[in-house]
Amino acid sequence: MAEQAPFSQTIIAVIWDFDRTLSPHYMQKPLFEAYGVDQREFWREVNALPAYYGRAGIHVQDDTCYLGHILSYVQHGVFAGLSNARLRELGAEIVFFPGMPEALDRLKNLMAAPEYQEWDIRVEHYVVSTGLAELIRGSAVAAQLDGIWASEFIEEPAPPRADLAQLPREGAISQIAGALDNTTKPRAVFEIHKGVNRVPGISVNDAIPESYRRVPFENMLYIADGPSDVPSFSVVKKHGGFTFAVHDPESKKQFAQVAELHEQGRIHAIGPADYREHSPTSMWLEHRIVKLAKRIIDERKNTLGRRVGRGPSHLGDG
Repeated sequence: MAEQAPFSQTIIAVIWDFDRTLSPHYMQKPLFEAYGVDQREFWREVNALPAYYGRAGIHVQDDTCYLGHILSYVQHGVFAGLSNARLRELGAEIVFFPGMPEALDRLKNLMAAPEYQEWDIRVEHYVVSTGLAELIRGSAVAAQLDGIWASEFIEEPAPPRADLAQLPREGAISQIAGALDNTTKPRAVFEIHKGVNRVPGISVNDAIPESYRRVPFENMLYIADGPSDVPSFSVVKKHGGFTFAVHDPESKKQFAQVAELHEQGRIHAIGPADYREHSPTSMWLEHRIVKLAKRIIDERKNTLGRRVGRGPSHLGDG
């Protein structure tokens, strides 16, 4: 008996960056406002950290050193008592580009038609971000997401020889649990590809035949805002997926950045970060998802046709 593949490969994964893609601001904006911190000054300090620590021979990552600086603000009382629960509360204050989060439901509902339901074709949304997972979990888009890859904090770390059967203690954040930067975001894409987020025990490093992977790359759309996402754009596009770069409709600088990526052939298309129905970006996403769905149906019909042995038919006289 032939071995049954674990996944039907009928999932279309729409993978989103967050800052400047779904939201016009960095997601930490509500955090700074809640504690009366000048966000421009905070980011100026963060930008100076690599050189500051470099004088001591310490290398820090540009994309993620802000996480340690947030912890410094907690430890020095500026973000006094900041917890994961508080971050999630602040996530509710994140502002989104027009059409969000309604567009996420609309894209999923494209597959509600009987012709797609018959083949169990579904759209799933994922956020892959260098930002904070708890802020995203508290935001208006969270209910429509099927997975979040982002940076996280530990509140009370486990002491030596701790009873690890107990629940972790709650308190102010004090350690980095995990960090995602722009060079490791492609790892999250591979985890979505292999179904790591859906099947316990599967690792991104496990050798899994292509036909056994949950979301083929050609079933992926990756949407982000520019140069920092080039590694993820490259992975998805190289393996047959589709890439789209958005820009703030009011920013000529951002438009120039994504236009350059398009001219270099790094992405398939560009458009304004306006997700309202009938906007150019919305129409491109809808068009691409429908085309993907029809391709999946055609492939499954062809596969079924090859596996079905046709019965004899009446030949007639002659």
